[in-house]
Amino acid sequence: MLINSRPVKLSTRTGITVSRTIPHRNLKTISAWCFVDHFGPTEQTEAMVVAAHPHTGLQTVTWLFEGEIEHRDSIGSNQAIRPGQLNLMTAGFGISHSELSLATTDSLHAVQLWIALPEESLNIAPSFEHHVELPVVTAAGFRATVLIGELLGIKSPATSFTDLVGAELIIEPGTHRIELRTDYEYGFVLIAGTAKAQGEDLAVSDLLYVARGESTIEISSSSGATLMLLGGVPLKEKIIMWWNFIGRSHQDVVDAREAWNTRSYRFGEFEDQIGGWIPAPELPGVRLQAR
Repeated sequence: MLINSRPVKLSTRTGITVSRTIPHRNLKTISAWCFVDHFGPTEQTEAMVVAAHPHTGLQTVTWLFEGEIEHRDSIGSNQAIRPGQLNLMTAGFGISHSELSLATTDSLHAVQLWIALPEESLNIAPSFEHHVELPVVTAAGFRATVLIGELLGIKSPATSFTDLVGAELIIEPGTHRIELRTDYEYGFVLIAGTAKAQGEDLAVSDLLYVARGESTIEISSSSGATLMLLGGVPLKEKIIMWWNFIGRSHQDVVDAREAWNTRSYRFGEFEDQIGGWIPAPELPGVRLQAR
């Protein structure tokens, strides 16, 4: 199944948009992967200016192809991220953070991904990890950097709470076969170049979904390609995802929203170069339903 990306405005300060594939009406999650944004490349100055905002019940995965972003958060982290490095923020019970693109390069190109935490980990203490070196898998026709989880026997040091994998694939021109786990479902997001798989021609930012049961996938590229591989055991739990919060009930979201908008201790506080904070929007007039 091919999921075409759709444009979503990232920041009202800059007007920059991202290309989003999930959540989608036909595909809510891929394993615990519940949110996939592809951003850029763009040469706009101050392309990413996202003031303080909260998260609960998830992990954020930030991965750059070009540029530099400063991350600051309410547990004291102040970390610049560059291409080939991983920022992994675990929100747990609650964290707030901001993101600012730094004027050190002419272009910004990245993905931001969310992973839903399992119910037993929803209320863990927030944490932050920055990984400068990550393991690389080299095989015939492609190279993969393993961001999180395990791929072809190579395991990332990043903390995960569910059985999943995330990796950057660099595909050489030609047709290449990649081994898959039959108990995993997968998504392949085209970041750059050209790619065709399972009879589908992918446009940049599109996501190809592969259901459980496949042991391999054949990817063809005329010019070479960069893709994100996202996979894992299908999520057994139903989740509620609204704005920046993930919970298991309508009340989980109501409580998180109230805590943020009243600036309670739950989400802490910090100083950054942006200033201000983003209030949570009004809830819809109906009860949120788990999906």
